[in-house]
Amino acid sequence: MSAEVETSEGVDESEKKNSGALEKENQMRMADLSELLKEGTKEAHDRAENTQFVKDFLKGNIKKELFKLATTALYFTYSALEEEMERNKDHPAFAPLYFPMELHRKEALTKDMEYFFGENWEEQVQCPKAAQKYVERIHYIGQNEPELLVAHAYTRYMGDLSGGQVLKKVAQRALKLPSTGEGTQFYLFENVDNAQQFKQLYRARMNALDLNMKTKERIVEEANKAFEYNMQIFNELD
Repeated sequence: MSAEVETSEGVDESEKKNSGALEKENQMRMADLSELLKEGTKEAHDRAENTQFVKDFLKGNIKKELFKLATTALYFTYSALEEEMERNKDHPAFAPLYFPMELHRKEALTKDMEYFFGENWEEQVQCPKAAQKYVERIHYIGQNEPELLVAHAYTRYMGDLSGGQVLKKVAQRALKLPSTGEGTQFYLFENVDNAQQFKQLYRARMNALDLNMKTKERIVEEANKAFEYNMQIFNELD
């Protein structure tokens, strides 16, 4: 009888230990910045994907003039983002996520702008109003709260690596753009061999950043703002 009691208590203790370890593991996983961002921006991500501009784009209902305006907004956005990433490339809260060769888009967007507007394109374009607000926010973050810069990098580059190839094909087909890539250089990540593997590396680097929970929550909040800025750009294009 006493042996049975001891055995059952032993099982209880080991179960408690196992469940405690599992709970701790779950808590650690849920404290991962990549998990917090994925869960914390899910609603904003869904809303962005359901804007009229994105829905029309995915169906191939896009006019060249609108696509040119979207490319212009992207050019100014990435110019600001990459300027601030360059400024903060040695900052401990961002340095591990500095991948200029693999990710930076300004050079590719410059080629797209030349294709659509000609050699003197810089004299012809100005930053759209909605994109200007986004640009100002990125500069503010880069200069005053660089620990939040990851929110903007994550929102843009992870999205580009995920859906970029689909959008590229849609644009080429709908706008009869050359299959050789003119006008869609933005979507081409020449130095990323495997997008899935690269995204895993990027998330692992994000999770390894030495940030407290309060900062992680602020990053999620900032990522939601980034989605909001993107939606404002889409709505302006409508």
